[in-house]
Amino acid sequence: MERIIKVGIVQQKCVADIELNKQKLAANIKEVVEKGARLVVLQELHNSLYFCQVESVDNFGLAEPIPGPSTKFYGEIAAQYGIVLVTSLFERRAPGVYHNTAVVFEKDGSIAGKYRKMHIPDDPAYYEKFYFTPGDLGFNPIKTSLGVLGVQVCWDQWYPEGARIMALKGAEILIYPTAIGFESSDAKEEKQRQLNAWMTVQRGHAVANGLPVVAVNRVGLEPDPSKQTNGIQFWGNSFVVGPQGEFLAHAGDVEEENIVADVDLTRSENVRRWWPFLRDRRIDKYEDLLKRFAD
Repeated sequence: MERIIKVGIVQQKCVADIELNKQKLAANIKEVVEKGARLVVLQELHNSLYFCQVESVDNFGLAEPIPGPSTKFYGEIAAQYGIVLVTSLFERRAPGVYHNTAVVFEKDGSIAGKYRKMHIPDDPAYYEKFYFTPGDLGFNPIKTSLGVLGVQVCWDQWYPEGARIMALKGAEILIYPTAIGFESSDAKEEKQRQLNAWMTVQRGHAVANGLPVVAVNRVGLEPDPSKQTNGIQFWGNSFVVGPQGEFLAHAGDVEEENIVADVDLTRSENVRRWWPFLRDRRIDKYEDLLKRFAD
């Protein structure tokens, strides 16, 4: 028996006006719902510009508690349309303690669960360690009326360990709100290699775990407030793949796009029967994974 979820992905450009971003997101959510989406996924830190291009204490003012104003806003949207909604917020947990947090809403607008980003990058133009305390909720899937969601955030998508743990704990679909793009000085060939690597590693999570993967990225150029770089050209390319890494939906690299894809969760059962990777894992030989480096 097929168990198909219509998944809506919203690939959006962001501006400095938070309220404008939220209202545009509300309109884009409405559009994918009208196309049939029942599960809607938004990009990373969608309320604002990607503020981590610089280290500024003023940016902590963008954070808010959970629950808070944004959870009220998005919860009301989820309830209005009767959808499961995956959002990505800058959480103010306490003075001096902030997280990059994905919040999942149930169809009635209640909070089904949240996930705090575990892997925090610190690269040129991605100074996230300045802002975010590493997550402490672990890799725990969130149960919803549509299925069990293995939600992680951006930099987490490069790590097979998180995807595997989510799968082992019963996740039925892996979801990655994302904010990633090109540094303008990189050569065209290098940019293409980076983009291909980003898609390949996540398609690998799908194959290795026999699960669909949803990755939703922002798009457009966001200037560097410090003017030390030319800003980040977010590369879009949001996508949905099935449990063999097959593309079910794939957005472009320039424009905002609202896309709906059919995801058949019953395919995972068949794929795992054909390729029983979980059965054949040598769990008695993986102790080195708990070391920083096995030297």
